[in-house]
Amino acid sequence: MQFSLNTIVIKPEKNLPITNAIILLHGYGGDGKDISMLTLNWRRFLPNTVFLCPDGHEICSINPTGFQWFDLSKEDPDYILNQSIKAEKKILKFIEEVKKTFNLDCSNICLSGFSQGSMLSINLGLTSNENYSCIVGFSGKIINKEDLLKRKKSNTKFLLIHGDIDEVVPATSLLEAKDFLLRNNVDVQTNLIKGCGHNIPVEASSLALNFIRKNI
Repeated sequence: MQFSLNTIVIKPEKNLPITNAIILLHGYGGDGKDISMLTLNWRRFLPNTVFLCPDGHEICSINPTGFQWFDLSKEDPDYILNQSIKAEKKILKFIEEVKKTFNLDCSNICLSGFSQGSMLSINLGLTSNENYSCIVGFSGKIINKEDLLKRKKSNTKFLLIHGDIDEVVPATSLLEAKDFLLRNNVDVQTNLIKGCGHNIPVEASSLALNFIRKNI
């Protein structure tokens, strides 16, 4: 099947049956190839999993060689919220295509993302009619707490990871997201990586893999 988003698809080796999917959403100005690097280690420990790494639906406004899920050229919170909700709809359509293609339910799917991709994974994980297997967010934040609280429907388990010296999305975003999730009865684990900036180090990748293996 041709997906609505240009996607790197990494299927199990040796034609093993697919019982799970991990959807990886890249950050602002990145692409599916960037975030697919996580699968180099993960796939060895998740043999029945298909990995899907889509490109954002828009060319990045500050990096035309990369993509964005929503525009950040304006600092207007209402504009950013509206653009992010448009992105959610694009990704939801993609998720439905994945479910149909591989005969999976939300309970068989992990959503994960970096930075802007993490922000959308958080929103999608909480506003779905069904729980996903888990949500893993790297270096993200909640875009708009009031809006998310109004739309919250599910209680998917979360793992949020952040670098303590992140120069793009402040580490305080992790604490704010954790507080929001706990106050709304969502099972959340968090890890603050010492000496880590706005990236996904090996330690964060390993923590995420262990969490996914327990929940997918």
